[in-house]
Amino acid sequence: RLSRRDRRSQHETGEDDEIRRKIISILKRHRDMTLATLRPDGWPQATTVGYASEGLTLYFLCGPDSQKAKNLAHDDRVSLTVDDETPQVMQIAGLSMAARARAVTDPAEVQRLMVLIMDKYPEQKALNLPMPDPSGIRIFRVTPEVISLIDYSKGFGHTDLVTC
Repeated sequence: RLSRRDRRSQHETGEDDEIRRKIISILKRHRDMTLATLRPDGWPQATTVGYASEGLTLYFLCGPDSQKAKNLAHDDRVSLTVDDETPQVMQIAGLSMAARARAVTDPAEVQRLMVLIMDKYPEQKALNLPMPDPSGIRIFRVTPEVISLIDYSKGFGHTDLVTC
């Protein structure tokens, strides 16, 4: 169940459903996100990664020995953004999340999620390249705790906050 706070006004439950649909639409429309993890020394590290989503849950893969994987082994908290490039400031729209990223370890689930992620990249399939070997990758499940839906068309800095 989602609970929601709007910084500008109170809304009815039907509008909560609309906001959830907008969030899911943004997630489906994109395939890259900027993901910030925390290094063991406390510094944030932001990187761009490809992802796939199911509802509000996101999945991404990286190398098992990558800095991201090491950071997440130390602290599973992440912050991420998904947004459109826009020529006008007042057209800025997208979302940011505070979430937890945990490794998926079930082999059957890893196989299913690899297909889900690769389906976001049909151009890759056209090249007929092999899928990565599951032993050479780590897949993470990103579960949101707070989502900020940003929509400047509703006013400068307009954000609808959703807690999950």
